[in-house]
Amino acid sequence: MMDEAQTKRLLEEIFTACVGAAHPAKILAEHLPEPPSGRIVVLAAGKAAASMASAVFEHYRDACGLDPARITGVAVTREGYALPAGPIRVVEAGHPLPNEAGLAATEEVLELAAGAGPDDLVLALISGGGSANWLAPAGGVSLADKQAVTKALLRSGAGIGEINTVRKHLSKIKGGRLAAAARANGARLVTLAISDVPGDDPSVIASGPTVPDASTLDEALAIVESRVIALPESCRAALNDPANESPKPGDPAFEAADFAIVATPAEALAAAAEAAEAAGYRVENLGADLEGEARDVAAEHARLALAAMACGEKLAILSGGELTVTIRGEGKGGPNQEYALALAVALKGAEGIAALSGDTDGTDGGTGLATDPAGAFVLPSTLERARAGGLDPAAALAANDSTGFFTAIGDLLEPGPTHTNVNDCRVILIG
Repeated sequence: MMDEAQTKRLLEEIFTACVGAAHPAKILAEHLPEPPSGRIVVLAAGKAAASMASAVFEHYRDACGLDPARITGVAVTREGYALPAGPIRVVEAGHPLPNEAGLAATEEVLELAAGAGPDDLVLALISGGGSANWLAPAGGVSLADKQAVTKALLRSGAGIGEINTVRKHLSKIKGGRLAAAARANGARLVTLAISDVPGDDPSVIASGPTVPDASTLDEALAIVESRVIALPESCRAALNDPANESPKPGDPAFEAADFAIVATPAEALAAAAEAAEAAGYRVENLGADLEGEARDVAAEHARLALAAMACGEKLAILSGGELTVTIRGEGKGGPNQEYALALAVALKGAEGIAALSGDTDGTDGGTGLATDPAGAFVLPSTLERARAGGLDPAAALAANDSTGFFTAIGDLLEPGPTHTNVNDCRVILIG
C-alpha cells in the first residue's frame, strides 16, 4: 500500500501526463503548413503563445531551413509565461484583467495583420488566455472601462462563454475581426489553436478572433442583465451600436482562411487516463467539459468516490472542464483549490481516497500572478492536519480562502507556468 507521499507523487505524475500531451513543443510541428514564398507573420495570444511561437520558429528554422529574416511577428502571453522565440517578439500582458502592455501589443498585431500581402502567410496561434492578452476596445470604450466589465463578470460567476460573448462585442480584434484585417490584402491565414473551452468551439477559444461569430449584441446585453453587471456608459453605448456586431458565417473575411485545433482537453485527459491505468487503476472518465460551481461539483464527486470505496474498487475518477466560483468571502483561491477544499470537507477524511485538482496552465487564481498555485491535493489526513493546526475547513470554504487553507497544511500543487492550457485536470484515486 502506498503512503501519502507516494500517493501525492502518483497524482502529480498523472497531472503531468495530462499537461505534457498538450505542450506545443510536442504537438505543434506536425500541423504547420509549408513555408510561403513571402514572409511568415506569426501572431500569437494566450498562455501558450510564447511556447507556440518558439515551436514555430524552431520548426521553420531547423526543419525547413528558412532564413529567420523571413519570420516576424509578436506573441502576447500572460505575465510570467514568456519564452525566447527568435525574431518573434514576446510581450507579457495582463491576465485575467487586460492591461496597457496588452493594449499596445494588440495594436501591433492588427498592424502586422493588415500589412501582410498575398505572398505572406499569417499564422495565428491561439490559446486560452488570449481574450485578455489581445484587446483593442471598440470605439469610445477605454481600457479602464473594459477592465471594469471583465472584473465584474469574473466576480459574478459567469462562465467563460458568457464572458467572451460580452468581450468580443466590445472589441476590434475578437469575434472574427482579426481575420478581416489579415485577409484585407490577400494574405493566407492559418489559425492553430489549443482549446481550453468545453466543446472546443473555435468561436469561444480566445474569443474567436479569426472565425465567424454566431453570438450577437443582444445576447451580450442579456448576459450583462442576467449577471447584474453595472456597465460603464461607454460600454453600454458600444453594445447598443449595430456597427459593433461581429462578422458572421459567410463573411468574405473567412474565405481561404484555415483553422485547426492542435490540442484539446479531451486528448489531454486521455493521456491522464493512460497514466492512471498504467498505475493499476480502472478509470472512470467523467469527461473534459464539466462546468458548474466548484463546490457543488466537488460534493457530487465525493459521493461517487465514497460509493466506489464502499464497493472496494480500485478506481480513478477523472474529469476536466472549467468550474466557476461565486465569490462570497474575502479569501484567496481559484476553482481548482475551492473544488479540492469542498471535496475534502465532503469526504470527511475517508481512508483510501486521495485527489488532485489542478489547472493545466499552472495557475489557479488568487493574486493573478504566475506564481499562484495550480491547485491542491486532498489526502485522508487533510482535515485532521488542518484541525490540528487550528484551521476550520468549513469556515475557509465559506470565506473562499482555499489558498490559505492548503498553504497552511502544505498541500498546494505548484508546478509553475506550464506554457499550455487545456483547462482543469481533476483526479480522484480510490483504493
